[in-house]
Amino acid sequence: MAKLVLSMDGLVLKEIPLVKERLSIGRKAHNDIQIDNMAISGEHAVVVTILNDSFLEDLNSTNGTLVNGQPIRKHFLKDGDVIELGKYRMKYITGSSESTDDLWQTTSIGFSAGVTGRPAPAQGGQAGGTTLPAATIRLLSGANAGHQLKLTKTLTTLGKPGQVAVIARKPQGYFLTHVEGGEFPLLNGQAVDVRPRRLENHDLIEIAGVKMEFFFNN
Repeated sequence: MAKLVLSMDGLVLKEIPLVKERLSIGRKAHNDIQIDNMAISGEHAVVVTILNDSFLEDLNSTNGTLVNGQPIRKHFLKDGDVIELGKYRMKYITGSSESTDDLWQTTSIGFSAGVTGRPAPAQGGQAGGTTLPAATIRLLSGANAGHQLKLTKTLTTLGKPGQVAVIARKPQGYFLTHVEGGEFPLLNGQAVDVRPRRLENHDLIEIAGVKMEFFFNN
């Protein structure tokens, strides 16, 4: 089955299987793929899939849609095509020539969901030559209060549909970024937008009404 792999600044945010005949993309909440960013039009583009073929159409968006660096109105998607929407990228993969093993892997925690994914590759180190310490998220409220998640993956997704954030594990440290939804996550009471915010020991995060603590393992 073909799919789109959504990323920003080189980090994979989510994978979207093309199971619907018409998949809408835009800033407004009713879209199948909502990208809550002002560079994205309310109804920006659509992907139409018929049997094994998929077509991309720009819906007269303000900032346009690029495929492999070229502006398009309508485009027949081929395996490996990269769709560009502002700072966001969506790679079209049919599964015939590329595996997600070639992409950054993700971990998801949906407050009531399990954990999937694989460990991130060994990190080089932080600025100053020190090794990146292991870290954990502890849920402080909600049905799963007390649950802990070790941040061993390259990317951890937090939240639920309508409000999603990610924690990226980079050589320089752990970074929290807003991905989608009309409300931003809170870091120590301050809103976090799409610009990554570096996490420090015992930082408090709140997303989708659930509070959690980030801390380094002893």
